[in-house]
Amino acid sequence: MVTLLGRLLIRQEGREEAEIRKAYGILCGAVGIFFNVLLFAGKFFAGTLSGSIAITADAFNNLSDAGSSVVTLLGFQLAGQKPDTHHPFGHGRMEYLSGLVVSMLILLMGVELGKSSLEKILHPEEVDFSPLIVGILCVSIAVKLYMFLYNKRIGKKLGSTAMEATAMDSLSDCVATTAVLAATLVGHFTGLLIDGWCGILVACFILWSGIGAARDTLDPLLGTPPTAEFVGRIRDLVMAHKGIIGIHDLIVHDYGPGRVMISLHAEVSASENVLELHDEIDNVEKQLHDKLGCEAVIHMDPIVTNDEAVNVTHQRIAALVRGIDENISIHDFRMVTGPTHTNVIFDAVVPYGCKMSDREAEEKIKKAVHELDPSYFAVVQIDKSYVR
Repeated sequence: MVTLLGRLLIRQEGREEAEIRKAYGILCGAVGIFFNVLLFAGKFFAGTLSGSIAITADAFNNLSDAGSSVVTLLGFQLAGQKPDTHHPFGHGRMEYLSGLVVSMLILLMGVELGKSSLEKILHPEEVDFSPLIVGILCVSIAVKLYMFLYNKRIGKKLGSTAMEATAMDSLSDCVATTAVLAATLVGHFTGLLIDGWCGILVACFILWSGIGAARDTLDPLLGTPPTAEFVGRIRDLVMAHKGIIGIHDLIVHDYGPGRVMISLHAEVSASENVLELHDEIDNVEKQLHDKLGCEAVIHMDPIVTNDEAVNVTHQRIAALVRGIDENISIHDFRMVTGPTHTNVIFDAVVPYGCKMSDREAEEKIKKAVHELDPSYFAVVQIDKSYVR
């Protein structure tokens, strides 16, 4: 149904990815509201008719799910707004925020279900049974399973944590309703009142799902490193250009789906024509925009490539630093020779999780360089890597 509606209502030719994403998000949110309101009406009618508290409570749970779908719809609507003077990087992170709100609602549902299930264990009651109740629950399970599948599929297609959180919300409802159905059937045919115990198990599942959904939406809000594949594509594209020897200090800024900015330092030969190199850097920035869809700011780092003594010393010190910690690398290497000593200047990238503090790493590197040659004095800038 959603796939068919997408083909009929969403025109993809000539539209930007952000616009297509917004359209799918709004469509899925609207379909979610429709299904949840329909389930609420059906369950409320059945619950009132049969006098079943469980069915009536489940009806109001579907009404709250309609609220979750409204949050998802609004999140995509706000995320699709154009950048403005107050938000020059756009509003893409609103999608992450909407996913976080949905995950909080999942957690709230788990807590409330746990409380009511504990009450049923302490004070067990006979579960209502009728063909109407069983039929309503079966329809609800089928609808929620369908909602889980289409939200999960489109969420993966778009890379949307908000839609995947909505999918987990639907799956949680599906599992909860299945438990209610199982407890109803077992209670009717065996007389065993397991409603509360089933509820506890489902509550644990829902809480686990909610925590996972919250983590998935919090991570991009806090900032995560780009994938190794994306870093590789950036590196391959930049290094394919004539005159660029290496890159370092790559930082990827994620301002929401489809809104990526990157900055990096490109190493170039100090002996080449600066104007020609600058023109080449401009071409790289344009290609990064056209092929990877990201805005790029590139700093040009000139390095000496035709001085054999500098190159040999660079290799020796790089090996020496790896001897201190194999995960530490150096770049921006240069030497300034004076009448009494030589300043050896470079940046050292100390990874997160290194057993040494930045200060300890700096002191060890300086000491090792001085021991290599007493006339060498290391001037070390400690850097961090923001990619995997």
